[in-house]
Parts: sequence; structure tokens; C-alpha cells
Amino acid sequence: MINAAIVGLGRWGRNIVDAVQAKSERLRFSRCVSRHPEKVHDFARHHGLTISTELADVLTDSAVQAVVLTTPHSLHAEQTIAAARAGKAVFCEKPLALTTADARRSIDACRAAGVPLGLGHDKRFFASMQELERVVASGRLGDILHIEGHFSNETTRKFHAGWRESPAESPGGGLTATGIHIMDAFVNLAGPARRVVAQLVERPPEPDPVDTLSVFIEFENKVSGVLCGVRSTPQYWRVHVFGKYGSAEALGATELVLHTADAPPQRLTFDARDTLRLQMDAFADAVEGRAQYPISPSQMLAGVGMLEATIAALAANAPRE
Repeated sequence: MINAAIVGLGRWGRNIVDAVQAKSERLRFSRCVSRHPEKVHDFARHHGLTISTELADVLTDSAVQAVVLTTPHSLHAEQTIAAARAGKAVFCEKPLALTTADARRSIDACRAAGVPLGLGHDKRFFASMQELERVVASGRLGDILHIEGHFSNETTRKFHAGWRESPAESPGGGLTATGIHIMDAFVNLAGPARRVVAQLVERPPEPDPVDTLSVFIEFENKVSGVLCGVRSTPQYWRVHVFGKYGSAEALGATELVLHTADAPPQRLTFDARDTLRLQMDAFADAVEGRAQYPISPSQMLAGVGMLEATIAALAANAPRE
């Protein structure tokens, strides 16, 4: 059983604790770090967490084997590096960083310290996405030519408060909250991006943000891609891979549709999974040396590279490579 500390107990940090505590046989939380202990007291007591206000408190605790970061994006790199230097395994919520340079520093620090690094992309553990990955790897679709993805999620509008309101922390509308999950799927299925064109269309200010994101991508292997997101629309997930001989479309967490010539679409349905617990169990496997974390360092870098290029393209309103 891995003994961990969670740093940041906002909505998502609590979701991770709820998914793991007294449910996972691989990892448990014993400590938490919060800038506002009065706000997390009841939650921490319910889950048996010792509260600290400083990261250093858990980094100097020899009983803590791993640190899970659910903090503002701009803090990820320095906190990851500090945890790695303290000899703690690190799990960081997405994005790993807002720049490739910071992502590389984080990865290098974990490699130098000999500790595993996990990244929070729970959509990798959707049954639909794992089947999509298997179909693509099997060659059934032939050479991959194009990929499309859409992730709308109204929760990015409902929880648009605090540091998530800051353009510096959350650039590109819903990009760092939802779009980056599609980017991770793209990297996993099509590889690194070579060129990015992007636009963000924003409506006049309302009580909640209303915007649409469109990103056009050319991958290094000449696959083309389109990523879209609508922040105010109820949750919708779609990743569609087009090959020479057919296409496969993941819809939500539990459905996949196969399209081939001269045959009706084949619709596959899977059981729902607790993807948060699955990703934390996969991280525990990495901490114990049982398996590598499913997202490799090179994929982490490629994902942040696509994010950084998209942010730059949005800022300049022009293609960026």
C-alpha cells in the first residue's frame, strides 16, 4: 500500500481522494496540504488526513512515499521538482506544465531522482479509449490519415472561479480543463504535432464564460487533426480516427463505433469504470516498480508541446510551429 499526500484539496483533489480512500488496495492518502485548512477540515477528518499548510511538511515526512499535485498549473513544475528532490514519487494533474521547458525540467528532475512521474489524464482509462487504442494498433484501419476530437464539459463553466479565472493560469478558454484531454488522446494515437492553427471565439461577458475552441493540427507523421470544444455545452466526448480502410469512433467513456466499407457500423458497448481510481492504481504500479506509467515522458512532452503551440497560435492569431 503506497502512502501518499495530496497537495491541493479543491474540487478535483477531493474527487481523487474520494476515488481512492478505503477503495483502492494500492494507494491511500494520509496527509493533505491546503492553504485554507479551515475549508478542508471536515473533509480531511472524514478521510483521516493530517492537514498541513506547507508543502515542505510532507516532503520531510519519511512515511510519505508519493505526492499528488492538484494545484494551479503554474505551480506544477516547481512543486514536482521539489518533491522529486525529496525522493517522493510524483503524480501531477494535467497539464504537467504550461511550457515545454518547464515540463522537461519536471521530467528531468524525476529521472535524476529515480522516482516515477504520473500525469492525470483519466480519460486514457476510458474503456472506449483503450479499445480505440487497441483497434488503431492492430492495423485494422490501415494507415491513419486523420483524427478528430471534441470535448465539451459544462463543469469548466460551473467551476470557473478562483485561479481558474486567470488567463495566465488557464489560457485558451477551456483548453487546459478539457481540450488538453483530447490533446493527450491525439498524442497517444497519432504522435507529436508539427504545426498548429487555432481560434477561440468568445461571446460578450456573461456571468459564466461562453466560448468555442477550434484547433487544426498537422502531426509529424502527416496525419491531420481537428480539436473542438464548447465550454458551456453539457459533457460530450468524441475521438474519431480515420484510416485508409475504415474508422473508429469513441463516444463517451463506454461506446465505440467501427466503420468499414461494405458493412453496417459496428457498435460496441463497455461497462463503466472508475477511471480516477484506475489511474491512481496505475501510478501505484509505477511507484512499486511493477509497470511503467501508461503515459511516457516523451508523450508528456508532446502533449505540453501541443498545448504551448496552441496557446501561442491563439495569442498571435496565426499558425505556429
